[in-house]
Amino acid sequence: MTTIHDVANTQTGLKVTVVSDFICPWCYVGLEVIDRLWREWDITLDWAPFFLDPTIPPEGKTRRPHTAEGDPKSDLELRGEALGIEFRRGRTFIPHTHLALQASEFAHQHGDTRTVIAYHRALFKAHFTDFEDLMDIEVLVKHAAAAGLDADAMRAALAEGTLVADVDRGIEHSYAIGVSGIPTFILNDEYAIVGAQDYATFEKVMERLGISRREEPLEG
Repeated sequence: MTTIHDVANTQTGLKVTVVSDFICPWCYVGLEVIDRLWREWDITLDWAPFFLDPTIPPEGKTRRPHTAEGDPKSDLELRGEALGIEFRRGRTFIPHTHLALQASEFAHQHGDTRTVIAYHRALFKAHFTDFEDLMDIEVLVKHAAAAGLDADAMRAALAEGTLVADVDRGIEHSYAIGVSGIPTFILNDEYAIVGAQDYATFEKVMERLGISRREEPLEG
């Protein structure tokens, strides 16, 4: 996969595929940036799963927090704060995210872009701010209902494992096309922006590609 520096000067009908995982803090930051980009520029969004840490066992794992309450705020925390994100300190459990990625796939298959963004934001907040367990079906279903998705249908899909193969194929595809770090934003299945770049960087990319601003920004 080439980087954005290799992009030609003209693109139309731009699709941006967001490759992320719910335990990736920079993916949370990237979601807020790409949400604004979608609302203000004539693009469509797609979603692809990825494991930030493929060594996490199926039952999840515990860890010692990297920061304590009295430590200075990190660049990540400051960036999040500017976007309205609270990266709460003290979390000791890291979930295996396959079930959450299945829930995301359900949202993608059954909801519109605004719904998917809202659901992703809810799961990021659940993990990073509220310390909820993303391996708990009822947590995933609760936030699905709040986002306007069919909670009973999601519960059944997660319990029956009907989306396992879809997620596995998506993860394998992400690895196959060369994704090695997240968030990654793939443009028209051909070029990539890697990392939670700031909004101004994405604006420059849109301008370089000849993408139009929306006449009226979409409501968030």
